[in-house]
Amino acid sequence: MHVAEMDFDVAKEIRNHIVQMTQNSDLGYLGPIPELAPAFSSYAKSRWNWDLGQNPVRMATDVGVAAVEILRLTTKPGDRVLICSPVYSSFFLWLKETKVFPHDVPLRLVGQRWQLDLEGIEKAFQSGVKVFLMCSPQNPVGTVHTKEELTTVALLAEKYGALVISDEIHAPLSWTQYTPFLSLGSAAENHGVTITSTSKAWNTAGLKSAIVVSQSEKIDSVLIDFPESMHWRASILGAFSMVIAYQQCSYWIDETVERIKENLTFLRFELEKQLPKAKFFDMSATYLAWLDLSAYGVDNVQSRLLNDAKVALVAGSDHSSDGKYSDFVRFNFATSQTRIAEAVRRMASVLEV
Repeated sequence: MHVAEMDFDVAKEIRNHIVQMTQNSDLGYLGPIPELAPAFSSYAKSRWNWDLGQNPVRMATDVGVAAVEILRLTTKPGDRVLICSPVYSSFFLWLKETKVFPHDVPLRLVGQRWQLDLEGIEKAFQSGVKVFLMCSPQNPVGTVHTKEELTTVALLAEKYGALVISDEIHAPLSWTQYTPFLSLGSAAENHGVTITSTSKAWNTAGLKSAIVVSQSEKIDSVLIDFPESMHWRASILGAFSMVIAYQQCSYWIDETVERIKENLTFLRFELEKQLPKAKFFDMSATYLAWLDLSAYGVDNVQSRLLNDAKVALVAGSDHSSDGKYSDFVRFNFATSQTRIAEAVRRMASVLEV
């Protein structure tokens, strides 16, 4: 229940296209791919009513490479970059690679929903932080940031001259209203860049392909200095799989989201039955549950569950820069309900003693 990929079959259209390319021996380097920008633009318009206009879509190997290269262009070693923990653990690796430091403004738990601390974000910008690496929807908590929250972030970025790098890789796997950051008008367009891929939503992470989206001349003038190799290091199979996903596989997302929601209901039921002291939170996207196991009073709970229950989870402490959330785990439930039940049973065999 560890790595963020699904135990679900990839859409048949994607599989068939990969087979066709293989049969045609079309496995060379990736050249120009004019099909991709229109495919993504059409999907974004139909899914989120986001009009991309004529602005460029740039290729990258994956969202991590995209983030690193944007950080190289917009920061210098020793700078601080805003993050909001708990957040995707690789964010900290990307910051380390570019020799910058996290400035953490943790999410706030309001009721059962984790949400952005907008006052804390403004204070970070006031203190001189000029880049915000944002996760939207937020991995690992499954929060879909609201239009109002994101609009405030855009206006704050405009006010303080900051850049928002919005990682929107889980966006298609949302079941409440999702708002792309760049759809929020000029403040977002002039101070934001989106990195995304079909890799998580369509379960094709190993194909290594992503896109960088911008919607203003101001941001384009920064991104023009991307290394030329950004495009050529992407996979030809991954790039064309993105095109097929956006063009033909919306139905697969709809089916998969329904399956994820059913599994989420099942996971809640199993936890209430077998691990009743575990705290669960509201979520509206992704297949990654954020569980608070502090009531069980177990030190190094993730290691204990791996060693004694043989259940692999991501440690909560991996999602912060300073070891916070050590009583939490991230649980991937994009699998069969049989496996979910078995994982919870094994966890209970260690914790409920």
